[in-house]
Amino acid sequence: MKFICGLCVIEGSELAFDTAKELKDLIKGYDVDFYFKASFDKANRTSESSFRGIGFAEGLETLRKIKTDLGVKILTDVHTVNQAKIIGCHHKWIDCIQIPAFLCRQTDLVKAIAKTGAIVNIKKGQFLAPDDIRHIIEKVKSTGNDKIMLTERGTCFGYHNLVVDYRSFLIMKKYGYLVIFDCTHSQQRPSEGNESGGSREFSIPMAMGAIACGADGIFAETHYYPPIAKSDKATSLYLRDIPELLHKTTIIEKAIKNG
Repeated sequence: MKFICGLCVIEGSELAFDTAKELKDLIKGYDVDFYFKASFDKANRTSESSFRGIGFAEGLETLRKIKTDLGVKILTDVHTVNQAKIIGCHHKWIDCIQIPAFLCRQTDLVKAIAKTGAIVNIKKGQFLAPDDIRHIIEKVKSTGNDKIMLTERGTCFGYHNLVVDYRSFLIMKKYGYLVIFDCTHSQQRPSEGNESGGSREFSIPMAMGAIACGADGIFAETHYYPPIAKSDKATSLYLRDIPELLHKTTIIEKAIKNG
């Protein structure tokens, strides 16, 4: 099972490193392919005053240190073509680059990310039907890159709410790529006032359902104390909840594999 987990945004280099180290320790004993996820910049924040991150250069250096010192795989997202080009030319320690959900139809960005040669994680936009993911796949493949993962993060349901259609896992899997469930972002209530709200208590049960419905992995954001997190404080899981998430989802995965 793929397990993508980490901070919504890099709040500081020390916190990012410590979180990655803790996650590496927590996954011991579980049969998962772990990627540490963290964003150096969150360009799609609700408010102008929202914290965006520590910046491109310092963020990449933080991810480099985590990669080299801890030996874990790294996933991050980019928001501009130039960022993708720089990562593609100079930063080979990024294993997977994520296309942000809000930007998944931006052709130039999609192709620039694909041209890096890294694994491309396509976050399905909240505004897309599952079948629409095929167009983004075609854009990535047009560059010669066939290393693709698809991530479901919920669909807009009226204002300030998301729902997860569990049929989407089966629909997207027909394209032949791994399908991941983002169990924390899918619990958001977007743009409630100056920041997004959400309900983290549903993340683990819905992750269990996703694996039962055929998802190949779980994406989750975490923080040692989410109420003070600088991004996604309402939906990020406590670090102490990660063993429960892994335990329950891997049990379901093994049961399915064993028939």
